Amino acid sequence: MLRPHYLDDSGQVCYVMVNPGGAYLGADLYTVDVEVEAGARLLLTTQSATKIYRTPGSFAEQRMTLNLGEGARLELAPDQLIAYREASYRQNTHITVHPASSLLMAEVVTPGWSPDGSSFKYEELRLRNEIHVSGVNGPELLALDNLLIRPPLGDVTGMGFMEGFSHLGSLIVVDPRVDQALADELHALTAGCDAYTGVSLTAKKSGTMGLVLRSLSNSTGELNHLLGSCTGLLRERWYGQSPLNLRKY
Repeated sequence: MLRPHYLDDSGQVCYVMVNPGGAYLGADLYTVDVEVEAGARLLLTTQSATKIYRTPGSFAEQRMTLNLGEGARLELAPDQLIAYREASYRQNTHITVHPASSLLMAEVVTPGWSPDGSSFKYEELRLRNEIHVSGVNGPELLALDNLLIRPPLGDVTGMGFMEGFSHLGSLIVVDPRVDQALADELHALTAGCDAYTGVSLTAKKSGTMGLVLRSLSNSTGELNHLLGSCTGLLRERWYGQSPLNLRKY
């Protein structure tokens, strides 16, 4: 972790995670545990893209646990995940939120370089997000979001899957203020982008609700712009903050 710093005067602290190895390799296992206590505000990002190189013998894996206390706020904004030729990667994220907490989680997945210039040369990407809401009778399941892409088993570029696109963007929002009107507004906001986007809502649990936005494109930059516009709207409306500018470049 780099030393904590602040991007504005809101009091939200920013931590940057650093991978000292530069990339994930076969049989690597990374565990990340994050506790955002009651009333705390955290922005968590990465120093650079998460790169998955060849993983002969066994997949690389990241296991992340996120816990949000009452009135806590977590904004998770990693750089893009890049899966290179013959890469196999699994990412399991287990999230527990308080009904009065707020979660924004954005991610972009891109295919890495291959000798023939084509996409989808990796072996497998499995990204699983399990979200629970802490209640008086114990945690309740709010959402189970499981994405599995296995290019060697068939064409993943066609209709009903990647729809001719190569890049995938996701935004997960959990907050008591999430509703159908917000989902419609975010969907309308993405209309001007060069991407194919859909939005889904969860059922309400203990007074809070989740939203999942998924977008397909052929450009990391386009997806970053799209997700940044959506999170920027929420940052300004809910927290009185400007759109996120991590100033990495």
